[in-house]
Amino acid sequence: MIQSAYIHIPFCEHICHYCDFNKVFLKGQPVDEYVQALDKEMEMSVKKYPVRSLKTIFVGGGTPTSLNEQQLFRLCESINNRLPADSDFEFTFEANPGDLSLEKLKILKESGVNRLSLGVQTFNDELLKRIGRVHRAKDVFETVEKAKTAGFENISIDLIYSLPGKTIADFQESLKEAFTLDISHYSGYSLIIEPKTVFYNLMRKGKLMTPGEDAEAAMYELLMEEMDKNGFRQYEISNFSKPGFESRHNLTYWNNEEYFGFGAGAHSYTDGWRRSNAGPLKKYLEHIEKGSLPVFEEHKVTLAEKMEEEMFLGLRKTKGVSIDVFSHKFGKDPMELFGKEIDGLIKKSLLNVSNGYIFLTKRGRLLGNEVFQSFLGV
Repeated sequence: MIQSAYIHIPFCEHICHYCDFNKVFLKGQPVDEYVQALDKEMEMSVKKYPVRSLKTIFVGGGTPTSLNEQQLFRLCESINNRLPADSDFEFTFEANPGDLSLEKLKILKESGVNRLSLGVQTFNDELLKRIGRVHRAKDVFETVEKAKTAGFENISIDLIYSLPGKTIADFQESLKEAFTLDISHYSGYSLIIEPKTVFYNLMRKGKLMTPGEDAEAAMYELLMEEMDKNGFRQYEISNFSKPGFESRHNLTYWNNEEYFGFGAGAHSYTDGWRRSNAGPLKKYLEHIEKGSLPVFEEHKVTLAEKMEEEMFLGLRKTKGVSIDVFSHKFGKDPMELFGKEIDGLIKKSLLNVSNGYIFLTKRGRLLGNEVFQSFLGV
């Protein structure tokens, strides 16, 4: 059953040095045509895969709030017209600090958006400049204040540790600043250097100095300690919230449930198939103009793959994988199916089993990728 919808807005006013998402510079792009195409894709998809009501909708990018007020209003109107949703659904918009005028916030609020996710990354202005961000620390405080004034109570920010030139002391300072915002959710990610990014090219030329694995691990441990100290519960490897403010949308992915993906380059999981849309804007728009869904690749997920995914996605959650839920879903006991792998990881102190759940230890969270890979191809 389809639980959620992700909507991709690929436009950015500036490209960050670490970003490898499907995005293009906003200037000169067919934004109005794209918003219209999204409306059509949503209409066609809901006809093909009927859905009673969605629990979550997430608009990401790119930078969704780089759209002007009129475009933003039309996008929200399309979403509300095309996608049936629960009365208490979670409706999230990603935004950059400094992008959100009171007028845009008002449009979002009146359209039913009830959660904001801000790409803050760091509170160090010098580092922000170095990673290609255009906002500064003061913009974060101003944006959060404006959002609260507009009536938003569920606000999340992203932070990145292990940035080039970042020390453990820098990260501690960023956390200290972050906690003064009085918000309900934080995400903390290590920097991953992806191909086709500015950072990747610098790294290949030997011009990018990252803090290194030991410092990265120390920053992650600091993140977990400080979040706990400040009353934020870690519910997933990279995510922390006050009780009741967990990202319900992201839990759709980690619970291995089905979801729509709309827009250029978006991914979906519907009717047992994982699909990805055409990434280039021109290709995406051509598909929609012809009246066809813009699918670029699709893969029927086998039972074996579903069970593997249930393990490595579910283990991202702090509470881990429910043995009962797994057995009910697939008619097999994960302790028997993956017994050898689970025993080996328990011996390495990376996994634990207790109260009907298989979950990562604290050491396991530090070495998550090693754990997840153990369940691939079994």
